[in-house]
Amino acid sequence: MNIDMIRAAATRLRGHARRTPLLHSPFLDDIAGRRLFVKPECLQHTGSFKYRGARSAISALDAATRARGIIAFSSGNHAQGVALAAAEHGTSAVIIMPSDAPKLKIDNTRTLGAEVVLYDRANEDRDDIGDRLAAERGLTLVKPFDEPQVIAGQGTVGLEIAEQAGEIGYSDGDVLVPCGGGGLTSGVALALEAEAPNMRVRPCEPEGFDDTTRSLAAGTIQSNTKRSGSICDAIITPQPGDITFPIMHRLCGPGLVVSEEDCLRAMADAFNRLKIVIEPGGAVALAAALYHDGQVRGDQVRGDAVTVVASGGNVDAPIFRMALDRFG
Repeated sequence: MNIDMIRAAATRLRGHARRTPLLHSPFLDDIAGRRLFVKPECLQHTGSFKYRGARSAISALDAATRARGIIAFSSGNHAQGVALAAAEHGTSAVIIMPSDAPKLKIDNTRTLGAEVVLYDRANEDRDDIGDRLAAERGLTLVKPFDEPQVIAGQGTVGLEIAEQAGEIGYSDGDVLVPCGGGGLTSGVALALEAEAPNMRVRPCEPEGFDDTTRSLAAGTIQSNTKRSGSICDAIITPQPGDITFPIMHRLCGPGLVVSEEDCLRAMADAFNRLKIVIEPGGAVALAAALYHDGQVRGDQVRGDAVTVVASGGNVDAPIFRMALDRFG
């Protein structure tokens, strides 16, 4: 896994993935106490950064393999990215999704042409289901994060941040990234190592599902005891990936952990000040930038300017109404 793979993915994605902007609001600067720039991957195709990795991985397959079809497992954002990328390449996709995934994500995945197979994430093993279906149908698995070509696609977010930050006139400070299995976090970290080495990635997670934060502190992969039960469903994974964790351990600063309440507050602030819609899991980095008290834990965010990735916007209406009702 290296910068050349990310640059090659950027070439394959050119003309397909959107180059999302860096957004800025003086109102958010006031809350954060510094300049704050938001990279709204909620505006990416299918509503999240996951399209980048899915398109990168599927476009890297040889034509014969691709034609046999794709299989993936996802709570929704990777599902939609794979469904669209597969359709764009004229092939089929089977997506294994948890039955408690937001209805919007399940419906969107089906609308994009994929076959959806639902499972109980508390009692069933999605890997076993995926292995069985892949063997029966000759499908190629596109993993949600622990796959080099997926990481390469997600790393294009980091290439864009480095270029856009340079255009604005800054080249250091922390870059806060919502973190599940670490595909986006590790990809951005690799890209910034090459293109903006004074910018440091900070993984951000919700309370109770902070496996990456604990893993970075321990130096070894730690698991979550729970597999579900958070509104931040988009970034709930059992543990960091075998490929992603060593990259994050080498390149990332300490993780940041925020409450679900702060995620809802960040969603409302993003809507009111930037006019964008972010889902709870996609808002954890913004919540960390705006409300995290680093002085208590000794893990303050670094830099006069900070960049935040808003990783996705696929939120069901009741959850979004809850955020606006409480904090709008």
